[in-house]
Amino acid sequence: MRFIVSTSILLKQLQAISGASSSSTVLPILENFLFEIKDNLLTISATDLQTSMVTSLQIEAKEEGKVAMPSKILIETLKTLPDQPVAFSVDTSTLAIEISAGDGKYKLSGENADDFPKIPVVDNVSTVSLGASILSEAINKTIFAVSNDELRPAMSGVLVQLAEQSITFVSTDAHKLVRYRRTDVSSDKPTSLILPKKALTLLKSSLPSDETVVSIEYNNTNAFFQFGNIHLICRLIDERYPDYEAVIPQVNPNKLTVDRLLFLNTLRRVVIFANKTTHQVRLKISGSELHISAEDLDFSNEAHERLSCQFEGQDMEIGFNAKFLVEMLNNLSASEVVIEMSTPNRAGLLIPAIKEDNEDILMLVMPVMLNNI
Repeated sequence: MRFIVSTSILLKQLQAISGASSSSTVLPILENFLFEIKDNLLTISATDLQTSMVTSLQIEAKEEGKVAMPSKILIETLKTLPDQPVAFSVDTSTLAIEISAGDGKYKLSGENADDFPKIPVVDNVSTVSLGASILSEAINKTIFAVSNDELRPAMSGVLVQLAEQSITFVSTDAHKLVRYRRTDVSSDKPTSLILPKKALTLLKSSLPSDETVVSIEYNNTNAFFQFGNIHLICRLIDERYPDYEAVIPQVNPNKLTVDRLLFLNTLRRVVIFANKTTHQVRLKISGSELHISAEDLDFSNEAHERLSCQFEGQDMEIGFNAKFLVEMLNNLSASEVVIEMSTPNRAGLLIPAIKEDNEDILMLVMPVMLNNI
């Protein structure tokens, strides 16, 4: 089995799917890429059993075949080579691989392709399509709020709800929650899926920045994403997602409107002086003035800043974890944000002051007790 390919083209494809590989001591085959050649088409696969990525490219080859090649040494070698044709020769009986590039020859051992796990295939699926930019935006807006708690597997992914007139992405870790909804995407078959964080992270890094259409096919166990020559397949999280709507307060008479970047930069400074474990800050709102403060009693550190704001409602004080507020403000793009509140012991809602067309985003953050600050 022999084929020739450009180093830069091959490296780009391998880097695009390498995140799906696994450093498994139990199944060493997962540390490999599966190379398959058929009709001058090279198909390369990587998997960790839960998430798989497949890419393909046209090459020059006179024979068909397949072999598993070690991913780490292959990528490291290609990174050091200039952009030039590189020839791969594989002895199908011994699985010895020889790479020829310019004046260099490199030898390594492959693995039996039959030992490589089978990549799930499309079967009994429903389909929805959306732009790469929409999917990328949805991932960016929600993935930071996904839980890392292994005891709550449902919350370790992003809930995707498909409806006839919209698509909604939800993530929460019980301290913060994000609901991102688009009204320019529809589905004939309303359903909900929980996509794992790793798959979304891989999607985020490999989605093109243009208006490429991403085809999403799904069944009861897997979701299949296709864009360009990249396929990503992930196993869905088979759990019941919490009733997130029940925790969103509906009556919030106190509404604080403030410049997002001004508020964000103030919080970044003030939190330096907060307790390093709780990151608690106090927001005291009186009239058109917002007073932000933090203190760390163990080291006698404290900080106070004042901002001008617009406020509707009763004067109030409320405590928040500043790290959560900073994450949320970083993931909003509006120039001004509104924080809706009811009482100091109920969740606050962050929303853009002016909504974008076809887009509705809501972020919820739980308060902290002021007497702990």
